[in-house]
Amino acid sequence: MSAAESALASPSPPGTPWWRRVLAFVTEANVAVVTLLAVVGGLVVGALLIIVTTPATLHAWGAVGRAPGAAFATSFSTVGNAYGALFAGSVISPSALGHALTTGRGWTGVFTPISETLVSATPLILAGTGVAIGFSTGVFNIGGQGQLIAGALAATYVGFGVSLPLVPHLVLVVLAGAAGGALAGFIPGILKARTGAHEVIVTIMLNYIFLDLLAYLLTTHPLQQPGQSNSISQTIPMTARLPHLFGSTLRVNLGLLIALAVAAAASWFMRKSTLGFEFTVIGANPSAGRTAGMDARRATIAVLTISGALVGLAGMSTVSGTDFFLSSGYGGAVGFNAITVALLGRNRPLGVVLGSLLFAALSTGGRYMQAVASIPIDLTTVIQAVIVFMVATPALVREIFRLREAGAGKILLFTKGWGG
Repeated sequence: MSAAESALASPSPPGTPWWRRVLAFVTEANVAVVTLLAVVGGLVVGALLIIVTTPATLHAWGAVGRAPGAAFATSFSTVGNAYGALFAGSVISPSALGHALTTGRGWTGVFTPISETLVSATPLILAGTGVAIGFSTGVFNIGGQGQLIAGALAATYVGFGVSLPLVPHLVLVVLAGAAGGALAGFIPGILKARTGAHEVIVTIMLNYIFLDLLAYLLTTHPLQQPGQSNSISQTIPMTARLPHLFGSTLRVNLGLLIALAVAAAASWFMRKSTLGFEFTVIGANPSAGRTAGMDARRATIAVLTISGALVGLAGMSTVSGTDFFLSSGYGGAVGFNAITVALLGRNRPLGVVLGSLLFAALSTGGRYMQAVASIPIDLTTVIQAVIVFMVATPALVREIFRLREAGAGKILLFTKGWGG
């Protein structure tokens, strides 16, 4: 029985009509409903911000006494155009689809938005999964940015410094990315285990160390691009690049499949392996873990190393999948967004994947919305923040939407162990 089926089953009395079970499910403050309503709440807050910051709607509401219908019509039109552009820029453009169906051409334009969303989601899935493993074990890995840079650096060096055929070269690049991130995670792990140094402080400081290390290496041989005075690295060759999945015109690449495979493997690892079981027990109750003879120091080193390896793969996926060279400040906010995605997904692989897709869609669609509807892309950041805030405060969501407490004993979405 699936999680959704179980959620619709007990504790409803036998013989209860299916529609009553569905109604009971959607009116309870369970994880699935809270997350869905958090997304709705974020979009509602975004709509209100659009209305109060757009000159056309403000002008219409200024004359609401004379033409109340025009104020509402202008507001609905403005919000509809903005969210329509958000959807068209992140999932699929209805106009491009109509043109392709009519003429039989332009299919690349139809699938470009979803391709870009998947490209943006790939490093978030990898980094978010790595951070989630740490959080599930009670270890707060805040060093995603440094680990991502370490993975990208290692992958880049192997990319341009080794000459091999496509398959072995690509495998070596992937392994180098994981190894670079693992090293960056091992450092705070061993410091915490041996000296008691707090992993939050150490990982934050390592972010700055790797940022400065990258800036230095980009100005020295052999990383710097020959003949360049700018801080950019050498470009990795074709044999070190992740192949595209659907042709050269769409950027979605093998990194997406690697990210999904990593999420699935992490789910199996945390649910089925002995070490994963230790991680879960120590994260839930350190005292119980020590009583059972589990080595908390070993677990700390292992979890930060594994977490760093997965975040390092995120750095590899960007440099080998889309960018092909490094520059100062590489990685942007991916390392920090991974923390948000892990929290949004409640540290579960399925939740991390869905949260990554949502954040990537808002980011990708937000750029198109800014270009087409002249709505600042900062609005998408506000929507993301509201969603995470509401997910983190289920009691608030329950009060706002007047939901009932979730029934005891139910198996709800994202709550059945690490498998989602």
